[in-house]
Amino acid sequence: MEDTIVLYPCTLRGHLYSTVELGKLIVKHDPSIKIIIIISSLPNQTLSADPYITSISLSYPSISFVHLPALTIPEQTLSSPQEYITLFYEVPKLHKPDLLQILTSHSKQSNIKALVLDFFCNEAFEVPSSLGIPTYYYYTSGASGMAAFLYYSVIDRTIKESLKDLDILLDIPGLPKIPSKDMPLVMHDKSLRIYKYFVDTATQMAKSAGLILNTFELLEEKAIKAIREGKCTPDKPAPPLYCVGPVLTQSEGKEEHECLTWLDSQPHRSVVFLCFGSEGVFSAKQLKEMAVGLERSGVRFLWVVRNPNNTKASAPTEPNLAQLFPEGFLERTKGRGFVVKSWAPQVAVLNHNSVGGFVTHCGWNSVLEALCAGVPLLAWPLYAEQKMNRVFMVEELKIALAVKESDEDGFVSAAELELRLTELMNSDKGKAVAQKVMAMRDGAVAATSDGGSSRVAIANLVHTFKQSPH
Repeated sequence: MEDTIVLYPCTLRGHLYSTVELGKLIVKHDPSIKIIIIISSLPNQTLSADPYITSISLSYPSISFVHLPALTIPEQTLSSPQEYITLFYEVPKLHKPDLLQILTSHSKQSNIKALVLDFFCNEAFEVPSSLGIPTYYYYTSGASGMAAFLYYSVIDRTIKESLKDLDILLDIPGLPKIPSKDMPLVMHDKSLRIYKYFVDTATQMAKSAGLILNTFELLEEKAIKAIREGKCTPDKPAPPLYCVGPVLTQSEGKEEHECLTWLDSQPHRSVVFLCFGSEGVFSAKQLKEMAVGLERSGVRFLWVVRNPNNTKASAPTEPNLAQLFPEGFLERTKGRGFVVKSWAPQVAVLNHNSVGGFVTHCGWNSVLEALCAGVPLLAWPLYAEQKMNRVFMVEELKIALAVKESDEDGFVSAAELELRLTELMNSDKGKAVAQKVMAMRDGAVAATSDGGSSRVAIANLVHTFKQSPH
């Protein structure tokens, strides 16, 4: 019977694709292992026809996908952003009988050595436990985020009030002090269900067979050390840590885009790339302000623009640039600026030698993509754990400068953006960040090369999987 590892990612694309890439790394290290990836989906989401998943199925015969049946979710669950996030926990909870059936049936024809869960799939942990299958967690972000996550149960125990009612600095082992307002929104209000899900997950992860992280040893030494020494889980020993990153999504197809042709005509390292992830949208007022800041800065730019978040169209539509921008903006910036509607091939852009800076929402996948391309960052977080990521990136890792937004509504002025762009591209502070990023790019190459720390971590992980008596 074949040794099999089951991976159970969250339905969010950034989590899903990163988990698939982890499966590829395992198979690359030991081709005898079979990988099963369980795919669930939210209402109105179809992943069965996802071209990335389809291409993996064709290219990697030892990786197979099992699609869980669609669920019907009560309407009131979608009433607020926080309530919407609870869906990511509740879908795996509702799928527990399906997971049990899958694991039981596959156990008859293969040796299931481990189940690797995304933290959003925490509600499923009882299922492998009941079958004696060891449970690991794959955290698609880095060690700094993991240190904070593991410490959530300590924060919950020691701070009686909700963080939304406080203005304090949190002292989390291995991290710079984090303002309470910069903690992920899910941790701001003790009365919400999502808060309890996250605290329960922190407790459960600390009891797992191991934590797999999308980072490398050199990048986050302090946070990794704090977790390993048990400082983030003071009431129990820390589980083994496997830092296997950077795990980047490798596109199976060649992407050609008109913006790459435009970049070919620009000077070396002269262009700032502005792109804010698949969920990153701004108000019409903020987009206009960004245009003013870009124009005044005089820097060359490539900007991915989506429709503003107050657009009433039910389906995504192409943004009308003439309406969104100040009159004459496109004409005045012609030649030194290029605006792309909705989407650009981010990895290809970051690796283009004309790109010398990246304004990012601080999603971890984007951070790693920029690091591996050697591009310094300007941190402009929007949601989820991104404000916390900014603190790590600027204060601890020193790979980014920070955009400062207003406390009331998170608005960034044209003057602020102009100042930070100039700082990133034309100052000693920007040069220091660029040097740090280049050192980390070299560190990432070393970590993923033969004998490097991430290669060794994958080897140790696979060895531990195979030693499982199950």
